[in-house]
Amino acid sequence: MIPFSPPRIDDRTVKAVEEALRSGWITTGPRTKEFEKRIAAYCGVKKAIALNSWTNACELVLRWYGVGPGDEVIVPAYTYCATANIVMHVGAKPVLVDVLDDFTMDPDAVRHAITPRTKCIIPVDIGGLPAQVNAIMRIAVEQCGLFTPKLNLRSAGRNPQMLLGRALVLSDAAHSFGAVIGGQKLGTQADITGFSFHAVKNLTTAEGGALAFNLPVPFDHEELYRHFNTMSLHGQSKDALAKTEPGAWRYDVAFPGWKCNMTDLQAAIGLVELDRYDNDTIPRRRAICARYDAAFKSDARFIAPTMKDATREGSYHLYMLRVAKATEEQRDAIITAIAKREVSVNVHFIPLPMLTFYREQGYRIAEFPRTYGNYCQEISLPVYYDLTDAQVDEVIAAVKAATSEVMGS
Repeated sequence: MIPFSPPRIDDRTVKAVEEALRSGWITTGPRTKEFEKRIAAYCGVKKAIALNSWTNACELVLRWYGVGPGDEVIVPAYTYCATANIVMHVGAKPVLVDVLDDFTMDPDAVRHAITPRTKCIIPVDIGGLPAQVNAIMRIAVEQCGLFTPKLNLRSAGRNPQMLLGRALVLSDAAHSFGAVIGGQKLGTQADITGFSFHAVKNLTTAEGGALAFNLPVPFDHEELYRHFNTMSLHGQSKDALAKTEPGAWRYDVAFPGWKCNMTDLQAAIGLVELDRYDNDTIPRRRAICARYDAAFKSDARFIAPTMKDATREGSYHLYMLRVAKATEEQRDAIITAIAKREVSVNVHFIPLPMLTFYREQGYRIAEFPRTYGNYCQEISLPVYYDLTDAQVDEVIAAVKAATSEVMGS
């Protein structure tokens, strides 16, 4: 059986974790701090913070920006539930918009969805391909006249809504660490970019996430880092590493925070993965996707995904193939037929309006035709470092045979 997306775990990974265990630092410590510095340098930002998941990292952003009851956050209808769940967690309303043919958020739909209640826009990178973040940033700036900040909000001694004066753009880059827009690594386009290092991601720390800060003047990125570090540790003024300094045991709690710090065990894995990301991981994933492209782009039954265009290059996280004329039921039957040929595939994602919770909130998939059209034809094929060319060819053969079996051609 060819699996869908196992993590890359080799002797180098095991050794790094063993060294972390033997060091005595298994919570947030020197490896986490080094990982943060290297993420910031890689992304070209001044500061980054590593946390225990994309979900908690980005929820902290909403809480820091004061998003809550009565506020709206624009998210694409085509995304994993985490993007909207964090909006629900803070008591705000997710405002769903449709997507483009490449699965990413439609900027024109964003423009029409902004209201005085809009406090945040969350573009989502799908399959590793960045959303049109620059266009969405321009829209947020252009529509600043609609923005109504909360006047009594204080975060780290300041009012971030008053300082920014517009809807915050929080990029959901869970799929796209290492992707490029306009020749620059992802992280310098949105106000804040959130990454995921979950087990199935290109760069994994088993579980984990990070935030890359790119807010304009007068925001102080050192202050932001300190505040988010405090937020992630129950509001405690010192982390475990800071308390190791002689006589530095005393701490304070500035506010009731949360608990979502990254550990050095996770960071040890991340440092190994980051070291070989651009020169080993991405080239192999790119080669796998190119092999799929060669097989499917010339076959009219399929629509190959956009992996690169004039301004963007994705991270080659997923190969989101579409069966051109398939209904949702036919797509499901093709997946079953592929499984019988001992190949694991997946679907990314079931759109938010089709999930029980969001459907019960009144969202209707019929209002998002491109989202549904993309979803009902999509099949994600295996892409991972240890997938061999021979296995890629097995996947291709299984997909083509299964499609012929179901579609009759």
